[in-house]
Amino acid sequence: MLASLPDAPVLATLCIAALLAGWVDAVTGGGGLLQLPSLLLALPQAPAVQAIATNKLSSLLGTSAATATYARSTRLDLRTALPMASAAMVGAAGGACVASAVPSHALRPVIIVALICVWVWTIFRPSLGRNEALRWEGQRRHYIVAACAGLAIGFYDGVIGPGTGSFLLIVLVAGLGYSFLNASATAKVVNLATNIAALVVFGLAGAPWWLLGLIMGLFNVTGAIVGARMAIARGSGFVRVVFLIVVGLLILRLGWDQVRL
Repeated sequence: MLASLPDAPVLATLCIAALLAGWVDAVTGGGGLLQLPSLLLALPQAPAVQAIATNKLSSLLGTSAATATYARSTRLDLRTALPMASAAMVGAAGGACVASAVPSHALRPVIIVALICVWVWTIFRPSLGRNEALRWEGQRRHYIVAACAGLAIGFYDGVIGPGTGSFLLIVLVAGLGYSFLNASATAKVVNLATNIAALVVFGLAGAPWWLLGLIMGLFNVTGAIVGARMAIARGSGFVRVVFLIVVGLLILRLGWDQVRL
């Protein structure tokens, strides 16, 4: 385990990555595409589990700030978010338990195809998520679908991880009829729950690099607040564009990982 902070240039690079990751996470999810690789590249001497745990600590702080910002300014549907978050925590725990038995490279092609379908569908449905038209609003079916989706996405998060925020967003928009803006706000509660669960597990194992994670977390919080305010001010169209960019980058990242195998 590393105890002291990295030197100034490396620390500055990590803080910039955390700032950008907080912004992306707050708008549409996917900040881990920036923050976790930055940790792994900048700190090659650190155990991978410590980099992952430190990423979770920083992300937890940023997600908390984004959730609070959304809650003050937009409709945060806790009736949907809470059962979805609870199921996602259970799914994430289950996924973590079987992660060693289900190699991530075996699932990666399926995830790439699913993300490409989501990306193409969103491109050719410009009205998708522009306005809110909830399906089965107030009905038990609405909450059952949300909980089942949370369980499945949480399981995926526990097994492989990248793209969790994107899948949450598309389920809320395409599956349950939320606007992109309100879906992003609701998804933050789910992200917050899974980050807490993961950090508890990592914390008990002594994995996080606490000081570095807290410093990066301050920058992540700043990015998250700016990102959430921009999303609220610019609306669902802005969130949709960022969503398409993030999913496109995620497809490229997973595709590159697959090619390198």
